[in-house]
Amino acid sequence: MTILSAQNLVLPAASLGPENPLAPLRTQREPHVVENIADLPDELRENIEYGRLHSTLPCLDQDGYDRTLVETSFPALVLENDHLRATVLPSLGGRLYSIVHKATDQELLYRNPVFQPANLALRNAWFAGVEWNVGSTGHWTGTCAPMHAARVEGLDGTPVLRLWELERTRNLVTQLDFWLPADSEFLYVGVRLQNPSDVEVPAYWWSNIAVAQTPESRVLVPADQAWRFGYGSRLDLIDVGTDLTYPMRHPQAVDYFFEPMAEEQSWIASVDGSGTGLAQASTDRLQGRKLFVWGQGDGGRRWQEWLSPGLEGDGYAEIQAGLARTQMEHLKLPARNEWHWVEAYGRLSMDAGAAHSEDWKTARSAGAAALAEVLDGLAGREADWLRVVDAPAVERLGVGSGWGALELARTGWAVSAGTPFDDDTMTARERAWLPLLEGRLPAVDGVPDGTLVAWRELLEAAEDNWLVWYHRGVARHYYGDADGAIDAWKRSGENAWALRNLGLVTGELAYYERAVELLPGLVPLVVEAVAAALDSDVVRAERLLEHAPDDPRIQLLRVRHALETGDPAAAHDLLAAGIQLATVREGANPLTDYWVAAEQALGTERPVPPQYQFGMGGI
Repeated sequence: MTILSAQNLVLPAASLGPENPLAPLRTQREPHVVENIADLPDELRENIEYGRLHSTLPCLDQDGYDRTLVETSFPALVLENDHLRATVLPSLGGRLYSIVHKATDQELLYRNPVFQPANLALRNAWFAGVEWNVGSTGHWTGTCAPMHAARVEGLDGTPVLRLWELERTRNLVTQLDFWLPADSEFLYVGVRLQNPSDVEVPAYWWSNIAVAQTPESRVLVPADQAWRFGYGSRLDLIDVGTDLTYPMRHPQAVDYFFEPMAEEQSWIASVDGSGTGLAQASTDRLQGRKLFVWGQGDGGRRWQEWLSPGLEGDGYAEIQAGLARTQMEHLKLPARNEWHWVEAYGRLSMDAGAAHSEDWKTARSAGAAALAEVLDGLAGREADWLRVVDAPAVERLGVGSGWGALELARTGWAVSAGTPFDDDTMTARERAWLPLLEGRLPAVDGVPDGTLVAWRELLEAAEDNWLVWYHRGVARHYYGDADGAIDAWKRSGENAWALRNLGLVTGELAYYERAVELLPGLVPLVVEAVAAALDSDVVRAERLLEHAPDDPRIQLLRVRHALETGDPAAAHDLLAAGIQLATVREGANPLTDYWVAAEQALGTERPVPPQYQFGMGGI
């Protein structure tokens, strides 16, 4: 018998904090830039060049989190039978948080003991675990946001846990159906991406699976070659060797995208020294497989401690499964079309000698043999699931956002009855946009929301006011009309939001300075303004810093100012006193860079403090 229950999961957790109200006119720097793209096969090159996301609009950034952990209760939905207990977190992007093999009490995933956001996602905030990445290269815009959740009746009465949401940057309806057959030692996840629009959409998906690692951990996958991608920004096709498949034998962070073998079904596994661990398999739509390791360097270890404060043991690696061969690629999902597949997650137990054979073919073939029953049954599981994929919910278990309902009010798109976006899911935030469907958007005082850039035509036709001109400017900029955006923001008048956008796009510091005068306590605005001033006029930067809020991001800028004005001793003192930069970005390492610069200027060689060593380059 399978049970689906609603429970509470209590974890030490940092506050996610408020969204950043500044329009994300550009994406955060994306580390996955391929410098040897001209040397790649045609299909791979074309997929990499297609569909890149240049802004996360209409979503706003999530960078208001802290690093103070407080016991916090999260809603959890649990599927359980005699063999497995699977825990899903609907309020945090539908994360598959835990899979416990009950007979051995073995946790098959890396179960993060805390909720600690860090700056790794498209919208900034991300936390380590198992997530579903949809939409674009990078951790998806919904990774720290709620999804709709409901109970659906399966074919034989087995409960199905359904999650769904609208991915707003691509307008893809994302559906996840979890079920655990009564006699099964594997959890099944049906995934469907619906493109309800009348235009082709760039599609992207990777299931990111964190697994605990030890020196004996080995990754098995049906592939003899892999595309290696390090922070040197090259994709190179290499043979799969023994050391490659042991995560803890890598000195630095690195990605390996395994080249699929046409005659093999798609799966990947991580096993320990005894030959047991987690296996993931899927139907054919999900072809890609990947291994990511943080590496054994100081930076990789620091990142794992940063994401999991109080980390014990040897940390974790990630095994992943995706639509394309690499995470730099987007595929073309046709208009009014959908893609679907089924994934299986469960315990793999195989002969330890075979699992760790020096002969790679022996090892991967033994893994496939141990999974044969699951692999052979996947097509049937998918066929059965498709008979209930549109089944309506019998019980609502959680509410996501109202953005899907708002988009349906505008477009009238045909969306599956199994993934409804009901009007009652709209909050005041979404309902504030409804008047625009009738040609107006009331200019209320306060903070403008993320611009609905897909509503550009409605914004252009609406009655004029400062808020309409502001949103027109953002939408124009999003679609490449920089001059039109500047004109709109000037017409928006004397408000900090339009002035900030003018400062960012024109590079004129006067706009930033006036915006800061109007909103001196908005830290993200002050950080942007000071950084822009430091690029061109350190005197004006100093004036902005005089009354800046007390925040680690501001402290970091004070360090930079001290270095650029010839005062390395002051820079060193600020760094030595300690700066805990919650939003330090993957692939960037300013704390180390500034420490080294100060030491060089002072003629000293004091080592970089361990807490500042986030660097993962050199590969």
